[in-house]
Amino acid sequence: MENQQIRRLKLVNQDTVLSLVNRVVCSNDHTAFERLLKMHQSQIRHFLRRLTAGNHAWADDLSQDTFLLAYQKIHQYRSKGSFSAWLHTIAYRLFLKSIDKVQMVCFDSELHAQNTEKNTLGDDIYAEQLMQILNPKERVVITLSCAAGMSHREIQAVTQMPLGSIKSLIQRAKSKIIKYAEQDTNKQQVQS
Repeated sequence: MENQQIRRLKLVNQDTVLSLVNRVVCSNDHTAFERLLKMHQSQIRHFLRRLTAGNHAWADDLSQDTFLLAYQKIHQYRSKGSFSAWLHTIAYRLFLKSIDKVQMVCFDSELHAQNTEKNTLGDDIYAEQLMQILNPKERVVITLSCAAGMSHREIQAVTQMPLGSIKSLIQRAKSKIIKYAEQDTNKQQVQS
């Protein structure tokens, strides 16, 4: 399901996005902004849920703040990159600003043990739980790479991190996730 959303967003004609942005900037067209919001809302929310390690309330607050700020600053969008990447940048920066304000909840392995269904919702919940074992920088790069399907260069544009750091953070995040998943599998086998 997630890949379908990404494909749909990539199929959005950039000219359409640019014309909607132009209508918002030139005419203060609220309907055009609503269309932009509908096109990108689920992707930004999903991104923020991963960054907040499944804290839906925090992610939803950040998502609202992202679109409010995007509306206020839409005249600054220069179309050098995709509108989606511009929104991801805003969301990421808001996340970084809010990180000190919210205490992170420790990973609850019992919550995972209760999750026995192997469906997309269960997988999504498990993925959000896995995000809790990563630090915030690892979360952002792995989410942008895997969930949003961005290239290393696109991630660099969003995060302003050096390319080498992005590559090593992605590798480190993957290693931590694999290690945790192996330990979790072994733990489940022992309990069975």
